[in-house]
Amino acid sequence: MRLHDSMSGTLRKFVPHSDFEVKMYVCGPTVYDHSHIGHARCYIAYDIIYRYLNFKGYHVKYVRNITDIDDKIINKALDEGVDFSEIAQKYTESFHADLNALGLLSPDEEPKVSETMDEIIAMIETLIKKEKAYVANNGDVYFSVKNQKDYGKLSKRKLDQLRAGARVAPGEEKKDPLDFVLWKHAKPGEPSWESPWGEGRPGWHIECSAMNSAIFGEQIDIHGGGRDLIFPHHENEIAQTEACTGKEFSKYWLHNGFVTTKNEKMSKSEGNVTTIKNLIKQVHPEALKLYFMSTHYRHPIEFSLEGINEAAKSLNRMYKALDFAQGKRVHPEYLNEFQQAMDEDFNTPKAMTTLHAVTKAIYKAEDERDKQELANTLQMLANVLGLLQLSKEEYQSWYEKNYAIDASWVEEQIVLRAKARADKDFKTSDSIRDQLDAKGIQIEDSPDGTTWSVKL
Repeated sequence: MRLHDSMSGTLRKFVPHSDFEVKMYVCGPTVYDHSHIGHARCYIAYDIIYRYLNFKGYHVKYVRNITDIDDKIINKALDEGVDFSEIAQKYTESFHADLNALGLLSPDEEPKVSETMDEIIAMIETLIKKEKAYVANNGDVYFSVKNQKDYGKLSKRKLDQLRAGARVAPGEEKKDPLDFVLWKHAKPGEPSWESPWGEGRPGWHIECSAMNSAIFGEQIDIHGGGRDLIFPHHENEIAQTEACTGKEFSKYWLHNGFVTTKNEKMSKSEGNVTTIKNLIKQVHPEALKLYFMSTHYRHPIEFSLEGINEAAKSLNRMYKALDFAQGKRVHPEYLNEFQQAMDEDFNTPKAMTTLHAVTKAIYKAEDERDKQELANTLQMLANVLGLLQLSKEEYQSWYEKNYAIDASWVEEQIVLRAKARADKDFKTSDSIRDQLDAKGIQIEDSPDGTTWSVKL
């Protein structure tokens, strides 16, 4: 296997520190609002990576954190007149509900900042003792960037270039504009915890370092997150962790691309977000996953309802093909082709090409045993990616629940239309198509048969 490592900028052979366990950490959400499809793209990508590493026989320990104390959470709590913990709990539950609806696996551990204060404070104390951090007069604690000689190695930024645009904001007592906060002194009305430097709360960057150290120790194998985290978050994680340990923090750094709308990153600050909750009322969650898999996880993807609708058609065709699945025999050539794609930095577009080829072969096969072997192969490979996890009945019932569409009736109409076409009764055939169209059902004929999807 080869992984694209953001630190080196190259594809590198995957060799974890231990033969017994892969340590994988992914930065989780700041829970102050409902998650959007940019979050979905990120966590679907790492869910696939987690699943595939397990499929390859690695024993993976997957950790994803929850940032449950942050300026955005505090501000929302003040606006709504509630305690910050109510906001954090509400949107943590919302996040979990969204990821469950998408069919993603839960991480092995999911630490929260509010429950990691002792570890955070201990790490800051170590940095101060090593003269990598200092306490300001107001009780803030800052990491001294100039004392970490290789700072900027992940983002490939030079200190002089960074310093040229850096400023010290009002109220900050940094020695250098590039220094970043590890501990913030308490302000009136804000939640705080006791520390050797007075009441306060942690800065954003220190939390992930402390959680990693508490759960994994000094080194991990894979650290993942969105491309927007490369600088400053991951850069600062590296600086403070390696300043503590003197060792390489993560062996591989993985970063997923953005979801864009009109070539702009989708984010709450840009006001161009589509929440996961709203989208999966319109499209099946697995269709969204299939759509994201059509683009390599490292590359940006333009949000497109039309593209998701095309993915839904492919998903329908795959589910229909599972009717032939029986037994355990799988097709070795397709299995090998799939693994070759995924072994090359989790290349899901190539892996999906294999799945589409298997689906097509199922419909073309004449021998019943061949159909069964191919359908078994499709189900196994799709399951590795988190697809085709439902029975056909469960899949169809989703449409009935969300669109008040009787999926069995739709299938019956497609069979009747096929018979009418075979009998050259085109008036009946066209009438059935019109009935389906009136109910918002879009059908598509191909050499592999007829599939249907709901118009978006």
